Amino acid sequence: MKTYKIALLPGDGIGRDVTAAAKAVLEKVAARNGFSFAVSSYPWSCDYYLEHGSMMPANGIETLRSFDAILLGAVGWPRKVPDSVSLHGLLLPIRKAFVQYANIRPHRLLPGVQGPLRSENFDILCIRENTEGEYSGAGGRVHQGTDSEVAVETSVFTRKGVERILRFGFEQARARRGKLASVTKSNAQKYSMVFWDEITQRLSAEYSDVEVTSYHIDAMAARMVMAPDSLDVVVASNLFGDILTDLGAAIQGGLGFAASANINPNRSAPSMFEPVHGSAPDIAHLGIANPIAAIWSGAMMLEHLGETAAAGKVMAAIEATTARGIGSIPGKDKTDAITSSVLSALD
Repeated sequence: MKTYKIALLPGDGIGRDVTAAAKAVLEKVAARNGFSFAVSSYPWSCDYYLEHGSMMPANGIETLRSFDAILLGAVGWPRKVPDSVSLHGLLLPIRKAFVQYANIRPHRLLPGVQGPLRSENFDILCIRENTEGEYSGAGGRVHQGTDSEVAVETSVFTRKGVERILRFGFEQARARRGKLASVTKSNAQKYSMVFWDEITQRLSAEYSDVEVTSYHIDAMAARMVMAPDSLDVVVASNLFGDILTDLGAAIQGGLGFAASANINPNRSAPSMFEPVHGSAPDIAHLGIANPIAAIWSGAMMLEHLGETAAAGKVMAAIEATTARGIGSIPGKDKTDAITSSVLSALD
């Protein structure tokens, strides 16, 4: 029987609750489909930082490298540790060290979920460049605390980085409905974003079967609200993709339904799967966090591991649950009740 080694990082706040739910679902579907998981849990979080002075130990990356995949709950507790510290101390180092350059976030309405838009027939796959761009970490501050203080944050776009994320997007579009939307702001950012547009144009010649449209970020934000059903695969830089996928979560009913995957496409290192909603300190320990995004992320992990049938069964169980009205309305159902419903639907 195939056994997959999974590193579990519950993290902070509701991350602990939703990863417990996802773990229960994953273990049940594995048992029903002839494989298993060997799960190792690590307490790396803001509490860990307060105790040890770092978000993870010095050998954290090497510890994770031997796993088949990583399941992450949420990172951050700004009242304890600044977000800039927690993000750059755990999540971003993992993404960069393991070359998880493709961040994938699906946006569609689950059965029984009421979104805020009139259109309910959209199915958007947002692909965000995940290792460079605006989150490269290049920059600094001088003369801090004085009237002469200067802060510089430099976006870094490489030909290799832009080309590989666009090529990944083209391949996803080819496997779906054959439409790719490339998002920039090249009218204002005349170097990096024009560079991105030029590479999009060049690659489009290799994918003549894919319909390519370039949008400015502001126009794309409007289109996701006014005509989301016109979109298929959307590819954007690190910052623009981050913003657009929060909008995508909103139109699909809320952050409780927002799943994601940080993918290393050539599988030279583990990929990482996580809900988008964050640690939500205001509702931590209340037992009301919606675990669907985490469970959906688990289904994406199964897909990546090649367990396609099991992934389909988890998605079917999620859809059966929301179709019954359980977990479909933010804040209505307890975490345990939603989890129990998904587990029962697997039967």
